Amino acid sequence: MSEPAGPLRLDAPREEVLEHAAKLVAEAWQSFDRFRPEEPPLDERVRQLLRTELPEGPTAAHEALDDAARILDESIAQPRPRYFVGVGSSGLEIGTIADLLAHTYDVNLAVDARAATQIEKQAIRWAAELIGYAPDAAGAFTSGGTVSNATALAAAREHALPGSRHDGIGGRRVAVYCSQEVHYSITRAVETLGVGSRNLRAIPLGPERGLIPEALAETIDRDLADGVTPIAVVATAGTTLTGAIDPLEEIADICEERGIWFHVDGAYGLPAVLARAESFRGFERAASVAVDAHKWLYLPKACGILLVRRQEDLVRSFAHEQGYLPHQQHDLHAMETTFEYSRPFRALKFWLAMRVHGADAFREAIERNLGEARLLYDTVSVREDFDVLGPPKLSIVAFRHRPAGVTDLDDHNRRLADAIQADGRVWMSSALIDEQVWLRPCFVNFRTTEEDVLDVVDIAAEIGERLAAEA
Repeated sequence: MSEPAGPLRLDAPREEVLEHAAKLVAEAWQSFDRFRPEEPPLDERVRQLLRTELPEGPTAAHEALDDAARILDESIAQPRPRYFVGVGSSGLEIGTIADLLAHTYDVNLAVDARAATQIEKQAIRWAAELIGYAPDAAGAFTSGGTVSNATALAAAREHALPGSRHDGIGGRRVAVYCSQEVHYSITRAVETLGVGSRNLRAIPLGPERGLIPEALAETIDRDLADGVTPIAVVATAGTTLTGAIDPLEEIADICEERGIWFHVDGAYGLPAVLARAESFRGFERAASVAVDAHKWLYLPKACGILLVRRQEDLVRSFAHEQGYLPHQQHDLHAMETTFEYSRPFRALKFWLAMRVHGADAFREAIERNLGEARLLYDTVSVREDFDVLGPPKLSIVAFRHRPAGVTDLDDHNRRLADAIQADGRVWMSSALIDEQVWLRPCFVNFRTTEEDVLDVVDIAAEIGERLAAEA
């Protein structure tokens, strides 16, 4: 049977184009299995494409796909085993295939999508079960921690100030509480929701870099006595800067005693509960929890997960009536519990990954990353030419080069981070911690090996010694 004629048809049989695309994907996966010696510069073909004006006519599909693959290969790809900047993604293969299937059917989860809607609900239950949260949790898949955190704080605002979604906060004095190293998405959320970043109370850090619970309680009680309404306390289960975990059990006690919404931002670190449950004790008491499956559950972006104990809290914050949306049903539509309307079928890649690999495989991979962080810490700790911030809380290790004769270590390590990226054998950046510059690799890739970890040290030392000699 021939393909139908008409506009927006491919210039080759669909099966051939798909086969060619699959070949390119397979080549990329193969290249991710081992590190490559450098990040290639933009070649002349890519530079030529960047100069191209809007095409008025078609290009052969095979040629365009080859150009796209070339562009991607010359981009910074987080799935590569030596990408250690920020908190990267791994691009798990089954997740890539799930995205292909989901985008092929172009399912929209704003309203009832039948089987896909039910699968998302099942995937939410699986996610809650995976991390040990409320067994009857509700929630949704989001684009990531920023939307998850903003959605949770919208529910917290309506919980603390019923009717504020309609009336606004007005002249009422409110506050949200967090640690000094909370992720900036919380700042964005309180600004967007009308709480205002001026009313974000940053609680000082204790020796383990989590917020001090006594200082939190004192700040809340002082606000209450002064007529301020607490909206929520945001605890971080794995800060992006150092991997620190706020004292979750104590924070849960403080919130329960005062009737305050307790939200856990576990976008990066919470999956480690699979291997280090004792470090996260108390998170299960939170009213809401954010996890990014595209971080330490290895899935391709975007795949954030918001979990809440009570679905009605989301309904109170987002449900409304519109004539163009059907409400003749007993079940809620997703758009009545989420910030987004049109939503892709993000849940499919989590659901498919759990079916194909099983929870134990993810537990093993996380344990391996934790071991890699410990290996890096142990390796630099015994060397005289490196300082290390402290034992890793999770999979982030902050260390810096300290060559003989160099007095300005901040400037040296800032230049070292730039030189490491220019070198390209590993991809690592610097971070400012306590007003000092540190190198800050983060291990959240299932492809990373012990060889990659040890080479981080050797490459940093090699380049650092060269910079010191040149200076």
